[in-house]
Amino acid sequence: MNRKPVIAIDGYSSTGKSSISKVIARKLGLIHLDTGALYRAITYFALQNCLRDDKSVDSDTLFSCLEKLDLEFKEIEGDLELYLNGKDISKEIRTPEVSDYVSFIAKQPEVREFLLQTQRSIAANGGIIMDGRDIGTTVLPDADYKFFLTASVDERTRRRHRELTEMGEITDELSVKENLIKRDKIDSEREISPLKQAADAILIDNTLINKEQTIALILSYIKPF
Repeated sequence: MNRKPVIAIDGYSSTGKSSISKVIARKLGLIHLDTGALYRAITYFALQNCLRDDKSVDSDTLFSCLEKLDLEFKEIEGDLELYLNGKDISKEIRTPEVSDYVSFIAKQPEVREFLLQTQRSIAANGGIIMDGRDIGTTVLPDADYKFFLTASVDERTRRRHRELTEMGEITDELSVKENLIKRDKIDSEREISPLKQAADAILIDNTLINKEQTIALILSYIKPF
């Protein structure tokens, strides 16, 4: 039996990386791992347990707690739901507050190292599609296929605002746009594993194409296995 491929999908916020990866995983019979959810989980924990009075994160406290965190994906009705120390936090990690802090948490070397080995061990046997910001460059540099998703900031703003509205969050497009621009800057300029396209990744700009068209385009590059 042939080894199933390892696929890395990186890109900017609100380009549809996670939802697109989930569909491709189902179509190809692969496991989907949303690495962004892992960083959001640690951010959620930090907001619950490591905030100072001025609302900044006490990094030292967070780092001292990392080894106590049990992060586990469980398959529930075909989807992987993320559990933190036994609690399903799949919805809690998608709030605007978590979005405001996640780039700061994700740029911490201690956090990235903590999650790096977890991600690599999951992918070791193949048959996985992983999305994030540094999968093709740092986490899985030997992935069989690498893709990098981008879209205009205005289109990404519309998508993110619509997603938040559907979740019942009250916000406005200007605030969403400012958050995206801030996250883009932090993610792209951080010293440890910055967001960038791997040299051998296929660039896909989905500003003018929808989710289904993006999925079809990605699948067109993947050989049968």
